[in-house]
Amino acid sequence: MDVHNDFRFVKPLSKGCGMRLSRAGSLDAHCASMQNEHVVRVRVDDAPIAEMVCSPDHLDELAVGRLLSEGVVRSAHDIADVHVDESGTQVSVRLTAESREARSSAARRKAGKNAPRDDMASTIDTCGNAGARLSCALAGARPVTPVPWDPSWVFALADRLGRDTPMHKATFGAHSCMLSLRGRLVCCREDLGRHNAFDKALGHALMHGIDLGSCILFTSGRVPVDMVTKAIRARIPVVASKAVPTNLTLELARTYDLTLICSAHSDSLVVYNDPLGCAERCPAALGRTAG
Repeated sequence: MDVHNDFRFVKPLSKGCGMRLSRAGSLDAHCASMQNEHVVRVRVDDAPIAEMVCSPDHLDELAVGRLLSEGVVRSAHDIADVHVDESGTQVSVRLTAESREARSSAARRKAGKNAPRDDMASTIDTCGNAGARLSCALAGARPVTPVPWDPSWVFALADRLGRDTPMHKATFGAHSCMLSLRGRLVCCREDLGRHNAFDKALGHALMHGIDLGSCILFTSGRVPVDMVTKAIRARIPVVASKAVPTNLTLELARTYDLTLICSAHSDSLVVYNDPLGCAERCPAALGRTAG
């Protein structure tokens, strides 16, 4: 796979100045780093397929991860090459001949049976239509394969997030997503949108031959149904979050055997779905008394 290195598109963080007003009535000048808001368009085999608002880094990983999490590709073998243009505003992905034929065959099978549906979402953080999409979002998807997990791995990720990440530390305006493989941090990606950070981490794994089927994905943001849908499509067995799930998230996790851990902080976490019962078998190892 020909991967274009897009680190040169990372812009210095902008500076924004204003006035900080305290509740007590003091008024002081306030200058802080601000997020750069970037727009990138993704083309697949020369066809426009998405336009995303994102942070201007790891654009190739973002595009590849979005294709994976939206079900356009299933593995790195579906992608012939990825190229980011000189301006950093367009990512072009070329699929393999086998992948193009498979997509064409699938489209022909669906013709006349279902209403047309875009292969990919065009914006980050879409909301409000989860219930309507739930029945069709994972059509044909199989349950993930649960893997053993150790709570100490999740606590380590929570500790790392608690120490902050570079972009968030500078701007307080970024979400983070980390991938861990058997307790080892694989990558950490940041973006102004949590869906983009998620997709960047997926893209990194796909482009570097990392087995997502053995990974824990830890996100700083809440976990709505579309985030869990991304994880199931990518065959990720464990999703953990600093934030909270929704009722539909929990329903999908239980239906598709996804291990779901939320409200994960340095001192505690909440296990919402645990197909292998790993949390119940290790209280002694965490220094706690089994209840």
